[in-house]
Amino acid sequence: MTGKTETEQTAATAEALGYEQARDELIEVVRQLEAGGTTLEESLALWERGEELAKVCRRRLEGARARLDAALAEEGGAEDDGED
Repeated sequence: MTGKTETEQTAATAEALGYEQARDELIEVVRQLEAGGTTLEESLALWERGEELAKVCRRRLEGARARLDAALAEEGGAEDDGED
């Protein structure tokens, strides 16, 4: 026993996914929720999984944006240095 709750384990599993994997799984979760035919408990579990996957996607995109901004700032700084 690891001492982690099921929710913590699910969140950790989601965090291990790359952006594309999390996005694809999120699309499938939404499809299942829209299709209906699940019990309330199953729907809640799908919703919670979808929330975790959305957080992963958001964090991955924010990280990519930060890397892009840093690269652009570095490029801009290099151009400024070359103009003197």
